[in-house]
Amino acid sequence: MGMLQTMRWFGPNDPVSLMDIRQAGCAGVVTALHQIPVGQLWTVDAITERKQLVEASNHQYSPLQWAVVESLPVHEDIKKGRPTRTDYIETYKQSIRNLAACGIKTICYNFMPVLDWSRTNLTYEMPDGSRALRFVWKDFAIFDLYILKRPGAEIDYESDIIESARQTFRQMTPEQIAELSNIVLLGLPGSEEAFTLDTFQGLLNEYASIGDAELRQNLYYFIREVAPVAQEVGVNLCIHPDDPPYSLLGLPRVVSTEADFAQLMDACDIIANGITFCTGSLGIRSDNELPGMIQRFGERIHFIHLRTTRRETIETLARPGNFHEADHLAGDVDMYAVVKAIVLEQKRRIQQGVGETSIPMRPDHGHQMLDDLHKKTYPGYSAIGRLRGLAELRGLEMGIERSL
Repeated sequence: MGMLQTMRWFGPNDPVSLMDIRQAGCAGVVTALHQIPVGQLWTVDAITERKQLVEASNHQYSPLQWAVVESLPVHEDIKKGRPTRTDYIETYKQSIRNLAACGIKTICYNFMPVLDWSRTNLTYEMPDGSRALRFVWKDFAIFDLYILKRPGAEIDYESDIIESARQTFRQMTPEQIAELSNIVLLGLPGSEEAFTLDTFQGLLNEYASIGDAELRQNLYYFIREVAPVAQEVGVNLCIHPDDPPYSLLGLPRVVSTEADFAQLMDACDIIANGITFCTGSLGIRSDNELPGMIQRFGERIHFIHLRTTRRETIETLARPGNFHEADHLAGDVDMYAVVKAIVLEQKRRIQQGVGETSIPMRPDHGHQMLDDLHKKTYPGYSAIGRLRGLAELRGLEMGIERSL
């Protein structure tokens, strides 16, 4: 059957239309109710409205289904372990029940404090003239040390990076400073959320007493509460890994490595407590062995993001190096080995008669190229770059299936 091919859609205001997604060959749509503030209930009426919008043209064209929620966001009070988390968790449980009642059975979420994915350049020019997302450690240090001026930030950077960042910052124009700041403070894809420097430092301060151990325990508390409810109503939850999978801005990150996944799976050992296997995020770290992780966590993988990055400098266990998002088949991720492991996992499910035998997959991110170079789209989510990635991945999967 192959993976269920999907694309992310940010709703009615997304410049990439449902018809674009349909013509890319997708059968599934990955979307969310971004208009609902984090922590508030997703009602059956609101879910039904979005589902009907996705399916509106199914009587006339190739059918689309709302295949995955990405994301049902986790309120910051849950991540911080505040007393108010009890009410937010109860609301989260009811949103899960409401999604299940509407026939939506896969929910992606993340547990990254304050920020979602982080980059320092949204228009990095590739050799073919297309544009990619990029992360440069020195540029992130410039923001942290000299734009945000986070107290105590110096301990997170090597002396040569601090000096290089200082020299570069002195030569930056106000426009360049504003651009870097806006990129780092971008917030969550598809949401109306945005940050200013003043409010952002205040959000960081609220994590001053929350380290690695505390954030892990808050995550495990959350999943032990919500996963049994999901299992009861036939829903699979799947956590997205940290992006990049390192601590940034003094914030802990606890979903970055195979060991992190193993601890989380053990914390609530039921199928509904699962993984969004994002090869782009996990592949930034050379110590994440992706095909083996698919084999070891296979039954708990409920959703797949396929993309790859190219490491430009050597990373360490303490910090990422520089990297950019490469063509889907051309980065540091061995995409052949990854897709083969996925194909074998799906065959195992078919043979054993357990689990979703066609795992939802989306080509994550994509280069801005061709006509999309002249359009305004969500960073990483232009139509043509993702279409190219999906076409390459589709061909790779078919070739592997035929060879087996």
